[in-house]
Amino acid sequence: MARINLLPWREEARQQRQKDFLTALGIALAITFAGAVLVHVYNEDRISGQQAKNTYLQTQIAALDRKIKEIDELEKTKADLLARMDIIQKLQTSRPEIVRLFDELVTALPAGVYLTKVQQTGRSVVIEGRAQSNARVSAFMSQVEGSQSIGKPRLMLIENKDKTGTGLSHFRLSFDQVSPTAETEAGDQT
Repeated sequence: MARINLLPWREEARQQRQKDFLTALGIALAITFAGAVLVHVYNEDRISGQQAKNTYLQTQIAALDRKIKEIDELEKTKADLLARMDIIQKLQTSRPEIVRLFDELVTALPAGVYLTKVQQTGRSVVIEGRAQSNARVSAFMSQVEGSQSIGKPRLMLIENKDKTGTGLSHFRLSFDQVSPTAETEAGDQT
């Protein structure tokens, strides 16, 4: 039998396989490294894109916050103006009431009754005066009760002419002003 030495051929094949393995390992490492770099670049691009979107949204939110603040200020100004307009409207509607009050007082005031003080607080009016007799004060109260824009008289104080020393009775009377709109509303509800 002939002896063939296969060791050099096996050694060469083993070295070739080792070389092929190292080449494949190098290519695999290169591909893995390139893939990792690509994934990193892709993620960095997405992160920078998201940061750009976030920055844009923050600037838009800040702009909207400024607009909301302006709208709130405008709403407050509007509410203030509406309150002022309401006050002016109430003043305009109540302007003739004082004239009507004095006109009704003159109409309701009987002879022999003299007014010394008229004080108004809201819708309530307090009158102080002098009268020749208690009957004249009673007549005055009846006239107030029958009036259209004043009513509900309440006698608060009366001093006889004997106690005052002036020959006249002193009295204090209060009544309420009745607005014509309140009377018509009350009449409509019944």
